[in-house]
Amino acid sequence: MEYVGIDVAKDQLQVCVLTPGRPQRRFENRENGWRALTKWLKTWGEVWVALEATGTYGDGVSDWLDQAGQRVSVVNPARIHAYAQSQLKRHKTDAVDAELIADFCRTQQPPLWTAPSAAERELRALVRHRDDLKGLRQAEKNRLEAQPPSATVVRHLHALVELLERQIAEAEAQIRHHIDRHPDLKAQHDLLTSIPGIGDQTSFQLLAELGDLRRFTDVRQVVALVGLNPQQRQSGRSLHYTAGIARMGRSSLRAALYLPAVVAKRHNPRLRAFADRLAAQGLAPKAVIVAVMRKLLHLAYGVIHSNRPFDPQYGQTAAASAATA
Repeated sequence: MEYVGIDVAKDQLQVCVLTPGRPQRRFENRENGWRALTKWLKTWGEVWVALEATGTYGDGVSDWLDQAGQRVSVVNPARIHAYAQSQLKRHKTDAVDAELIADFCRTQQPPLWTAPSAAERELRALVRHRDDLKGLRQAEKNRLEAQPPSATVVRHLHALVELLERQIAEAEAQIRHHIDRHPDLKAQHDLLTSIPGIGDQTSFQLLAELGDLRRFTDVRQVVALVGLNPQQRQSGRSLHYTAGIARMGRSSLRAALYLPAVVAKRHNPRLRAFADRLAAQGLAPKAVIVAVMRKLLHLAYGVIHSNRPFDPQYGQTAAASAATA
């Protein structure tokens, strides 16, 4: 068994095989590059490939290698970062990172990656396409706000915004139709939207970017993948510390959870009490919102794994049952 690390970038893949001499190759991060990578890996016999969960940039090569029958692990970047610190790695280049990921695979034996289903792949593509359209719409609106001096340019920008609005609406309809015609996705969507604060849009993002939450064995894996796991820093013996978040996961999901957390803090009784308790302890308002974002992920994980809608009285009911037992 040879261990292979891939450092993923937008346009290229830096690949290292953990054998004497640490051979390295660079491939394009597109189909012709994936095909060449697969052919090269076959020359090494049985291999175990590891790469970081970088979102869109790593999805294609992960799918390709999995369909080629290769053993693949997609690892949270926070774990790789922690491993690099434990190995006292001071330099950061593509080649160094690829070798580090291969060594992580050899020593840590990360879980094998479960490829998304065809329905999940289609949903992810639709949601990301919708998000791209929203980004284009916002860019054109920004140009309008800059008040171009040409009436012709203004007219064209208005027409473009209207076109993008129609395309976004069409993409939204396709997303809803896709979920409705796949019973498992529909069941998960209904469970997620039973949580006050998580509406259709947030559910779409969670299902598209996280996939089936049942594939995770611990909610902390989900929190770390999103990049909301607490990161504490302490100096000497001081009891004072600042707590932040790792910010090494999927930024699109953190952005998608921010407004739902604000809503949930006001309208979800359990999360309102949770937020009030943190605020009373002196936690900064922004840190409270981050904690609520993290709690929303816990609730999402809970309803999917239990296959039961959100119950605002769950904790109180359990406590009352224990008291009367």
